[in-house]
Amino acid sequence: MPFQQGSARTRQRTVLLVGIVVLLGGLVLAVVLASILTHGKAEGSPDMLKWKDRGTTKNLQEVILGRCYNYVMARRAELGDMDCLKIWESLKQAFIYKNPCNITSEDYQPLMELASHPIPCNKSLFWSKTNDLAHRYTKSNQNFFTLEDTLLGYMADGVSWCGDPSAPGINYESCPKRSECESNPVSVFWKLASKMFAETACGVVQVMLNGSIEAGAFKSSSIFGSIEIFNLNPDKVSAVHIWLMHDIGGPQRPVQLLQCVHNPDHTDCRLCASSMAAP
Repeated sequence: MPFQQGSARTRQRTVLLVGIVVLLGGLVLAVVLASILTHGKAEGSPDMLKWKDRGTTKNLQEVILGRCYNYVMARRAELGDMDCLKIWESLKQAFIYKNPCNITSEDYQPLMELASHPIPCNKSLFWSKTNDLAHRYTKSNQNFFTLEDTLLGYMADGVSWCGDPSAPGINYESCPKRSECESNPVSVFWKLASKMFAETACGVVQVMLNGSIEAGAFKSSSIFGSIEIFNLNPDKVSAVHIWLMHDIGGPQRPVQLLQCVHNPDHTDCRLCASSMAAP
């Protein structure tokens, strides 16, 4: 009996030791796996490409979807049948997980087909170096449309985006400037959108240029000078009216009242100054 009891205790100790060894082995394996996974994540982050411009706009999906729904349901209710979810997916697929210096116009073709819409004749307004003034004008006078007043331009105005070959496929830290590479996602988008905007123009076309720039109002390297002017269709466009805008204090201009809203004390804005000065 003592021998049997001793053998039983030995077996119990052996089973207990084996159990402890298996448990410790599992813990070690778990620690090793956790270390590998953590190390892999730490190593993955520095692989993302570094650029000089701001990164992708935070909450880009929500921004694009919100602007799209607002445009097709409030600003242009007649376009309400457009699928904003498909439009967002098309934009995302154009750049996600791609090197941001290798984007082509073909990447954006599905988006252009989904989000483009006609502009009524005699309503197209092009601009160069007059961004703020042109859009204050179209906001107060809805008879005209700039590119930024179309769905494509409205969604993308002031927004930044670019992809990266490594996970998560979108770079929120930095994106390339045009000086780093011209074939970046934002530049390619605006060039293609500008081309399409010019191609759809018809009737009388308006162009707002800045006459107060020393280098000259027309610059051949601008989007208007290098893309839009060459894609106006002479079979559809009957005339081009140039509005040469000067800083306030210069010659009379169609948007002087808008400029006076921001400069009410300027002498040009005191319409009754001379008559009030008389006795």
